Amino acid sequence: MKITSVKTAATRGHGMHLWVKVETDAGITGLGECVHGGKQAIAIIQNLAPRLIGRDPFAIDAIFEELRRSHVFDGGFAGALITALTGIEIALWDLKGKALGVPVYELLGGKFRDKIRVYADCQVEPGMNFDEIQQVVDQVLERGFTALKIDLDIHAYGHAGSEVAGFTKDKFNYTAGQWEHERMVEMVEMVTRAAGKNVDVAADVHTRLDVPSAIRLARDLEQFHLLWLEEPVPAENIDAMREVTRSTSTPICSGENLYLRHGFRELIEKQAVNIIMPDIPKCGGLSECRKIANLAEIYYMPFAPHNVSSPIGTLASAHVCATVPNFLVLEFHWLHRDYWTTIIQEKTDIIQDGYITLTDRPGIGVELDEEVARQYQFPGTTWFE
Repeated sequence: MKITSVKTAATRGHGMHLWVKVETDAGITGLGECVHGGKQAIAIIQNLAPRLIGRDPFAIDAIFEELRRSHVFDGGFAGALITALTGIEIALWDLKGKALGVPVYELLGGKFRDKIRVYADCQVEPGMNFDEIQQVVDQVLERGFTALKIDLDIHAYGHAGSEVAGFTKDKFNYTAGQWEHERMVEMVEMVTRAAGKNVDVAADVHTRLDVPSAIRLARDLEQFHLLWLEEPVPAENIDAMREVTRSTSTPICSGENLYLRHGFRELIEKQAVNIIMPDIPKCGGLSECRKIANLAEIYYMPFAPHNVSSPIGTLASAHVCATVPNFLVLEFHWLHRDYWTTIIQEKTDIIQDGYITLTDRPGIGVELDEEVARQYQFPGTTWFE
């Protein structure tokens, strides 16, 4: 069996979702998804496609590494090149699973677990009172989730676009003033109270704070026993992140913008965070992220992947989560998009009562409904040409 074509399409979602279709002379097709690569990732895949024609699609790791190393001077350690390769890599795993008649998790070493716990990223905003927050949380809990995440770094505007009185923070300055600090603590207090003790709550700051502000926030949030505080300081400085982590009992989580195991090595070896969160359909794909999880497991560090993908990328990530011992929870970021189920052929939600149950379907286990998905085609892109 040989690769005959590599095609791309893109849809709107959480940004742009890039689909990669790999076709073979045996009539077997694999589909991959990658995110946050932009239109530049499309151009990269189109440039790489001729080098894939005629190749054995089963040689997944060798193809990935050969293409990466041959472009080491073009971004072979991070960014759009790695994301483009990720889309190809996931498509090859899907193809291989279909060709052999087995789910991807079997090819990755088999399952530690049958069900993958999922948390919902939900939107609470400054200016909401407790009753409004309770309504948001209840919508999540009614769908069976036992964990959720909120954003604390919503700056100049409250809900419905109304300006928040008294807010004066410079958007380029990482120091949280007293008002902003108290607002973040108050939001966590209301959400954890609304969720109750049986629901885990995580909070994301999206790298918006400096070290003193982050330490102060993490310490004041200790009383709420968060699942984690996500990226309180910019992730580029490992030592700064470690200083925050060592200053508090609030677990610190980071990693959504790192690439490959090389990008995670220092973060893990220095134990600069308590939890790592690679974005699997972005930072290297299924094989690479399993290696990242295995590296973290040596340090008894949980693996909680970041995820903004559609059901296809989400389920692909779930296959990795099933095959590593230190998996904690997987993100779900499509809570308010009504086409979560309509863009797949199965038309059923892969998440039931807060969990993804892996089946024995070959490959990833879900297919794109191209006719429906094309309704959300990303402007300025082609469709599997």
